[in-house]
Amino acid sequence: MLDQARERSFDVVIVEALDRLSRDMEDLAGIHKRLSFLGIEIRAVHEGVVNTVLVGLRGLVGQLYREDNAHKVRRGQAGRVKQGLAGGGLTYGYAAVAGKSGERVIVGAEAEVIRRIFQEYVDGRTPREIAHDLNKERVSPPRGRAWNASTINGNFERGAGILQNELYVGRLVWNKVRMVKDPDSGKRLSRPNPKSDWQVAEVPHLAIVNPELFTAAQHRKEERSHTHPSHQRRPRRMLSGLLRCGSCGSGMATNGRDKSGRVRIRCSAATESGTCPDAKTFYLDTVESAVLNGLKAELRAPKVISEYVRTYLDERKRLAATSHAKRQRLEQQLGQLNREIERLVDAIAKGHGDPSVLGPRSTALDAERKRITEELQSEPPSLKEVALHPTILKRYEEQLGRLEEALAKGARAGDGEAAEAIRDLVETVTVFRDWERPGGVSVEIAGRLNALLGENAYPNQVKGVWGKVVAGEGLEPPTPGL
Repeated sequence: MLDQARERSFDVVIVEALDRLSRDMEDLAGIHKRLSFLGIEIRAVHEGVVNTVLVGLRGLVGQLYREDNAHKVRRGQAGRVKQGLAGGGLTYGYAAVAGKSGERVIVGAEAEVIRRIFQEYVDGRTPREIAHDLNKERVSPPRGRAWNASTINGNFERGAGILQNELYVGRLVWNKVRMVKDPDSGKRLSRPNPKSDWQVAEVPHLAIVNPELFTAAQHRKEERSHTHPSHQRRPRRMLSGLLRCGSCGSGMATNGRDKSGRVRIRCSAATESGTCPDAKTFYLDTVESAVLNGLKAELRAPKVISEYVRTYLDERKRLAATSHAKRQRLEQQLGQLNREIERLVDAIAKGHGDPSVLGPRSTALDAERKRITEELQSEPPSLKEVALHPTILKRYEEQLGRLEEALAKGARAGDGEAAEAIRDLVETVTVFRDWERPGGVSVEIAGRLNALLGENAYPNQVKGVWGKVVAGEGLEPPTPGL
């Protein structure tokens, strides 16, 4: 609605009541403020034209009503949990009883899977190994397309995951997390509650695993939680979070080192659930070389430079036109206000009209004039179209050479600033295996050049770099391939 308001697609917003727009004081005030600035009225069916006072009152009442409803709902859920009934949501291994709200029964086939998971984990298997086997046997997961290690292992702080779900041992635990709304994005996010706020009810009729097996699983989880220092979280790498598997599209993560110390990477879907068709590893330094060499070739391409210059100038023209149009609109509004204020002052001076009516009107117009004047002063001056001089492009070429050298050295040495510079150019790197060359890989880079230049980005389509280990000689330097 706000986007269309900026495009002047309508002149008035009609609502049943203001709480239909929002039950948040900040949101409602922000909507009213923006629409008023654009000259668009809000009209409520029973209250007419909405003003600032009405927005403040209705916003407060709406927010209090919403928060009160949330408290009542949670109080109702707490009462159900005390009776051993579900507080909401479904849990793997159980099904709702038709016609009996909150009651659940054990699903036999899913219960067998849960017992198997607990037993195999206690016997020494890892969540990843268990997930791989379940996927191979095509056992339906609780949600999504496949079993993952995280589904089984869960999160210790939140008490989530199959291995930590106390319902499987006949104990219903509720209020582990609370939902909060991000004021910027509007998304609902979960936050863990302290254990003192958890509510527990005994439900022995819903137990699936025996207490001894459940306790043994918790002991093993505790033992595995003491991570060796060599396995602790390492510093962020140049391409952390950017790598994608060319076979299935999943993310990629580090997967140990070889005897020479080179870091390997592997598809996360292959590691976590075993669902990727390409489960083999790649060498991280080979992929990083491919990205650096690819960026070097593309940024030096004449087509990219010329297209960049053209796009740069087009954007400057667009910004100049937008800035000029806004200044022109504000100046026109300011001129109209000045003329109207002069007419009112003239009328008051000549005794035409009631001063008690014309005076407040003149004051209101003067306040609006001050607001527009301040906005006009804060508006940056109209942008001028700027052409790039040829010497600037030459300087760009020289700086690019130094940038490449600095980035290559800094990123590999763990320089966070250098790595961030690379990440500013790259959004995703999709890694493919080149089956025609031993140890060969190819990469597809998507980044800011794509967003800026569209189809003209990466005209060379640099996709290949490869390296191999030769016995007794070490790693051959990566060679870019087109």
